[in-house]
Amino acid sequence: MKLTKTLTAMGAVVSAAALLTACGSGTVGQTGSGDSQANSAGSKKLALIPGVQAEPFYISLQCGAQAEAKKLGYELTTQAPQKFDAAMQTQLVNALGSNPPAALLIAPTDDTAMLAPIQQVKARGAKIVEVDTSLKDTSVAASSVSSDNASGGKLAAQTMAKLAAGKSGSVLVLDTIAGTSTTAARAKGFEDELKNTPNLKSIGVQFTQNEPEQAAAKVTAALSSTPDLIGVFATNLNTGEGAATGLRNAGKVGAVNLIGFDASPSEVEGLKNGQYQALIAQDPASIGTQGVQQAVAAIEGKPVTRNLTAELHSITKADMDANSQYFYKQSC
Repeated sequence: MKLTKTLTAMGAVVSAAALLTACGSGTVGQTGSGDSQANSAGSKKLALIPGVQAEPFYISLQCGAQAEAKKLGYELTTQAPQKFDAAMQTQLVNALGSNPPAALLIAPTDDTAMLAPIQQVKARGAKIVEVDTSLKDTSVAASSVSSDNASGGKLAAQTMAKLAAGKSGSVLVLDTIAGTSTTAARAKGFEDELKNTPNLKSIGVQFTQNEPEQAAAKVTAALSSTPDLIGVFATNLNTGEGAATGLRNAGKVGAVNLIGFDASPSEVEGLKNGQYQALIAQDPASIGTQGVQQAVAAIEGKPVTRNLTAELHSITKADMDANSQYFYKQSC
């Protein structure tokens, strides 16, 4: 990430690399050692490095990937950084060593900073498949599988317009960290589509460093400076949870429409109790499944699709029971 890293953070990386956890525990984490994965002819070893540990989106993605790998006769191991952080993720990529897996599935935590370490793994013979996020350099990965995040932002803006029901007001957009391809696309898609709703105007995109506390503070500040604030679009789990806290602390739950991206257990509960008015749910299990399919195709010399997308769904309290299949998992 484009952030200054401390020796403490780097020490945490070493600790993260030493953890061994399985999807069944509910934590996305390391389930194998890259140094033992010989990238020889006929290797059946796949590695997955998601964006962060213990996040339901990535747990669901890992569950889909593990099931598909087993189905196709491959072994998938997973390592995940403790935070959505390029320095931490780089350590895990480098830990794959001189004998990388046959394919690396990865959600780059920075679309530029992760280029060099991923290129090094590719240079050692591994196929690269991006899942969820992607690099700016499109020459590295054999395939990229993600949600159509710009369309997700557009869907969120259309949902916001329906919730406003013709009432005029301002809308705040909360992004995570500059350089995160997925959330940037969501924010842009939202901003572009909102221009088609004359009664609503954006007060801009603000970054939260993917920290709920910062998201809460941004909402508190917006409520103070923008009396006609009618809505908040939070581009991921942490910004959504922080925004909900900010609205709750100000006594504005329900008075300001909050749309979150994703459908984690906490967000689903928030939708049920009225803290969120809508969620834009992805299908992470499908992303993991398709990612493994593309990785295996690349390994076996079969046709590979360069870009694939998974569907998105707008869910409100009124239709949440009918869309429960899109709620994210906490364990496989």
